[in-house]
Amino acid sequence: MLVLAAGAAAHANKPVPFGDRVAGPGDAEATPVNSQSVDSADLDLKVVGPALEAYHKATGERAWSYRREGAEALSVAMAGDNAIVVWDDGLVTSVRPGDHEVRWHRAVPGLADYLRAAGEPGADKRTEAQRKQTATQRAAAALHTVQRAGSPWLAVVTPNLTMGLRDVDGDLRYNDRPANGCLYDPLRTVHTDYAVLIPRSCTNGSGVAVSGGITGYRLDSNGWAMSTGPTATIKVLDASRVEITDGPIVPPRVFDTKAAAPETACGAVDAPFAAVRPQDGCADPSAQSNPNPTADVPAATDAPAATGDPAAPAGPAAPATDQPDPAQP
Repeated sequence: MLVLAAGAAAHANKPVPFGDRVAGPGDAEATPVNSQSVDSADLDLKVVGPALEAYHKATGERAWSYRREGAEALSVAMAGDNAIVVWDDGLVTSVRPGDHEVRWHRAVPGLADYLRAAGEPGADKRTEAQRKQTATQRAAAALHTVQRAGSPWLAVVTPNLTMGLRDVDGDLRYNDRPANGCLYDPLRTVHTDYAVLIPRSCTNGSGVAVSGGITGYRLDSNGWAMSTGPTATIKVLDASRVEITDGPIVPPRVFDTKAAAPETACGAVDAPFAAVRPQDGCADPSAQSNPNPTADVPAATDAPAATGDPAAPAGPAAPATDQPDPAQP
């Protein structure tokens, strides 16, 4: 009976099953959803302590704060006009800043363990500040929002699982696990306005890295995969293109996530038929010839004076001596 009473009391203290609590200035209860709405562009969103807080840009005053009992907010990113929050208990939630409505909740298997570095060497020896720093860094690396026009979505990445969620309702659109012996690397993961690109590394039975790859995920079309070394890096160039560097021997390559195809280098045999050509285009080789071939040739310091006939060969240089020329009388 005591256990049941304690459970009932705890449940009564939670306004909703996920422990959500939205408060206004001074920790007063926030005004009802939709009773007062502001433009999300007029708010600054910050993770402060255990909560997500919204401040009016014009005045700096706090508009509202969003907390969850027994959990701590670690990172926030925008998906369209909505804020996506990663919590330390492995929950991901969406809140609309303009009227502080919590829109949906999704639990991600293994996310809490990844954030806490559970079971990793040395994790139990870290200080509280180090654990908080690790969790915050990993939360930011795990969450990727794709600003696809009209239909933004998000991906959550852990070493053993990635999930894609539609922002409009939090619906799970895909989940994927790496192959046996392989792990995803959230810290190397990047996103563009069209896709999320997740590197993976694979090891043999002795734990030695033997290969790697990059998998691209989209919601509006099929994804793709490419083989790489175990430490390939990805650099975002613009809204659609990334540059993939795979060690000192293989030249960097550009991949277009909108076209889902690699960029073909100028001068390649198949360049005229490529799906993606370099953004700056390929210059016409005939235009590379110098119209004035002598313009860049430095004048010889000991050259004789020009003759009236430009085609005439240059005469011998003057003798390097002060003696008279024996051929002269």
